[in-house]
Amino acid sequence: MQVNEHLQAILDTLPDKPGCYLMKNAQGRIIYVGKAVNLRARVRSYFHAGAHEQPKTQKLVSEIADIEWIVVGSELEALILEMNLIKRHRPRYNVRLKDDKRFPYIKVHWADPFPKITVTRQMVIDGSRYFGPYTSVWAVHQTLDLLRKIFPYLTCNREITVKDTRACLYYDIKLCSAPCIGAINQEDYRQLIDDLCQFLDGRTETVVQRLKQAMDAASEELQYEKAATIRDQLQAIDRVVERQKVVSSEQTDSDVIAMARADGEACVQVFFIRSGKLIGREYFILEGTEEEADQEVLAEFVKQFYAQAAFVPNTVLLPEELAEAKIISQWLKERKSGQKVEITVPHQDVNRELVEMAAENAVETLNALRTRWEADKNRQTVALTEIQEALNLSEPPNRIECYDISTTQGVASVGSMVVFEQGTPNKKLYRRFNIKSVLGQDDFASMEEVLTRRFRRWRTAYEAEKDVGKKPDPAFAILPDLLLVDGGKGQLSRAVAVLESYNLLDRVPIAALAEKEDELYIPGQHASITLERHSQGLYLLQRIRDEAHRFAITAHRKRRGQQGLASRLDVIPGIGPARRKALLNAFGSIEGIKQAPAEKIAEIKGITMELAQNIKLQLE
Repeated sequence: MQVNEHLQAILDTLPDKPGCYLMKNAQGRIIYVGKAVNLRARVRSYFHAGAHEQPKTQKLVSEIADIEWIVVGSELEALILEMNLIKRHRPRYNVRLKDDKRFPYIKVHWADPFPKITVTRQMVIDGSRYFGPYTSVWAVHQTLDLLRKIFPYLTCNREITVKDTRACLYYDIKLCSAPCIGAINQEDYRQLIDDLCQFLDGRTETVVQRLKQAMDAASEELQYEKAATIRDQLQAIDRVVERQKVVSSEQTDSDVIAMARADGEACVQVFFIRSGKLIGREYFILEGTEEEADQEVLAEFVKQFYAQAAFVPNTVLLPEELAEAKIISQWLKERKSGQKVEITVPHQDVNRELVEMAAENAVETLNALRTRWEADKNRQTVALTEIQEALNLSEPPNRIECYDISTTQGVASVGSMVVFEQGTPNKKLYRRFNIKSVLGQDDFASMEEVLTRRFRRWRTAYEAEKDVGKKPDPAFAILPDLLLVDGGKGQLSRAVAVLESYNLLDRVPIAALAEKEDELYIPGQHASITLERHSQGLYLLQRIRDEAHRFAITAHRKRRGQQGLASRLDVIPGIGPARRKALLNAFGSIEGIKQAPAEKIAEIKGITMELAQNIKLQLE
């Protein structure tokens, strides 16, 4: 194919060494990342006449305007770098895990004296133990709810000194073992958490054996209440273990991976087998799989999944051989601290059946997801059409922007901007605005400031488009098909004034959604518009409004927390500089005030019992 001078100069200077290459389009965006044992041979192959017959590859090559490369020391280093680059840049022509940045993990804070259990979306090297990734936050919390009943772990933010005089309610309902009051010592509490970790790993035999011994010992020592508690633990574990299918007599750890594909979509199902038992399964959706061979899609999944998996098994069972199996196994061995990891296509009856079962599940999952996606698409189409008709718009509003203000008595005020496209949130376009020009609590003036800044940036983005090389912020570069503000006529009038100042009132439809009765107000119309109570259009507007509210409140709380400890007292009615100073002098910190009884706080000059109780309430 014909290659321009710039690309030809790059192709002529490529090194004969292993590394990664990054292909960019005319806008400088990375559209493909690849690796090669020989960069010169691999990259030049894209430009050989008739080298690629697939339309996807032809389209990729037609968009290449620039190529960068990075030389590394070995094929293994190239593999690792390629995975990191794909995760960072998410190039459109690469096969990639969908929404991989959002996968949740269970985190056990093992480095703490009394470890807690939390849900996180990021693994860091901090001495903690991680389990996952999972594809559903809901499923993670369901798992934790079950675990807490068996292993009642800490969930509060108390500093554990073992000297507290009173435990929280969770101790009374047997959902916390209460190390805060010494109901369990540190050694036994850490053993409890270690049992929980083994349970998550599917290794219940040693836990059950140890608990049975502890129950017998407690019974012999006439500690019947303790023995009964352990008995309840064992019964709960048995109920869970009964649901775990024994699939192998060998006490091995393996992951079974299979895939289903249809119309450009790929769903990979993973079965997790630990000590011969099927302890769980997850499905993952892959993007960019069009026209890619099954072998390539599976290889990319294996690399990207285990790059973020908290555990690597001894064996990975696949439905077909991978061309990169040897180098991937070498990488997985490094991830498993030098232990051998076998990637294999099983031919034995049991393991082969497991792969086939995983494939069947992948097909069923993909079919169910496609049905849901289609239903969601139809529901969104109906919703947007209903909004169009209710507001008398010329066409359904493809892009809806909604704005809300969150503040506490005028302190740390924040405005939120959320964007929905085709009825679904586009979180990459969400923006926050710290209110700068408004003193005190004035939601109307705050809304005016937020919208003024938003459309000022639209004007800047519009002008930037004329200058080659400048990249406008995509959140502001496009005008909304519907601008929605949370509030009534007051907020609407301020928003209208901003649009008029930018000569946009005729170009940007606007409405205010009042929360009390879910009524819509539009400019020039005195009466409100009410959508049918159970209509899809109203559901969508409520969801957008609620998302703007959530996003604003989250930002406001974060900003308020960043303004320092003392500001948390400033927002409490009745607390001024003098009383704030007296409280901090008396108790040393916000935490000290929180721990103090209301009666003690009321001893401070100028603070009544009612104010003391309100202080406690606000700080908690």
